[in-house]
Amino acid sequence: MHPLRKQRIYIISTIFIGISLAVFLVLKGLSTNINLFYTPTQINENLVEKGVVFRAGGMVKAGSIKRHQDSLLISFKVTDFKETLVVFYEGILPDLFSENAGVVVQGKLNDKGIFFAEEVLAKHDENYMPPEVAKMLKEE
Repeated sequence: MHPLRKQRIYIISTIFIGISLAVFLVLKGLSTNINLFYTPTQINENLVEKGVVFRAGGMVKAGSIKRHQDSLLISFKVTDFKETLVVFYEGILPDLFSENAGVVVQGKLNDKGIFFAEEVLAKHDENYMPPEVAKMLKEE
């Protein structure tokens, strides 16, 4: 084989392997950092592993917000109008957080099925509802 042809094959092979490695690393990084959204119905059907960080969302159930005295601990229920999920959060809630409003919480589920939120995201305007919940409501 001609030396120039051999050199070109090595260069093309090296470039192909480099690009393949870069694509693999990007896809691997994205798949480990993906944070899925689950509804209370999906969570109660045991589609989520306990102890794994994920997002859950729905509507804050009316009358379910309970503020614990002498701490920032708050408990409330998130519903998709089929099932409910008990959520505990310690911290300051967003200003727009209220009953009968859309909410997305990020955190972990314990062994008893109670969700401990690390972050609470409330609606951004009066028409906001998590897309998955809006889709589920349209199907009913």
